[in-house]
Amino acid sequence: MTKVAVLSQTGSSVGEIELNEAIFGIEPNEAVLFDAVIAQRASLRQGNHKVKNRSEVAGGGRKPWRQKGTGRARQGSIRSPQWRGGGIVFGPTPRSYSFSMPKKVRRLALKSALSTKVAEENFVVLDALTLAAPKTKDFTQVLKDLSIEKKALFVTADLDENVALSARNIPGVTVITAAGINVLDLLGNDKVVFTKSAVEKIEEVLG
Repeated sequence: MTKVAVLSQTGSSVGEIELNEAIFGIEPNEAVLFDAVIAQRASLRQGNHKVKNRSEVAGGGRKPWRQKGTGRARQGSIRSPQWRGGGIVFGPTPRSYSFSMPKKVRRLALKSALSTKVAEENFVVLDALTLAAPKTKDFTQVLKDLSIEKKALFVTADLDENVALSARNIPGVTVITAAGINVLDLLGNDKVVFTKSAVEKIEEVLG
């Protein structure tokens, strides 16, 4: 079993926790991680790009010149794709870029991301994370006590509004619940900070 120190939110050690090797100690599958990141980023795309084809462009109802006898190529509309101001052929239209991955592959990607953070020693466990009121100053002090200077992801078991509101104005800090953990957030932050109860929740779901 992998053991990690449990800290208080003031930065002092208050014990240890044994992490489930099947979740936090596997050999990371880089190919699956890559696919999971691509899938998640694809699902975030708006896909609201739009061009007009020849049936949607205004104008062009009259035949520009007669069919025969002019010496020029026959034309049916000045809004045909070959004309300036005409319709666009095979242009982008609104669509969804998202695609699904098998459930087992998604779970493997999460385990790989968590194991990566543990192996890099960028995985921190807190006994609890509570704030009396929503104050950015208080959360900044927590970051200082934990010696976190770069991008950090905080994962709590359940939504704590005081914590969420205190952190949302701090650049580079993200707060999510255990139910919302995802590969993009785990890999996109330098430090990952879990509460002890969040770790237990993750082990219950992925174990």
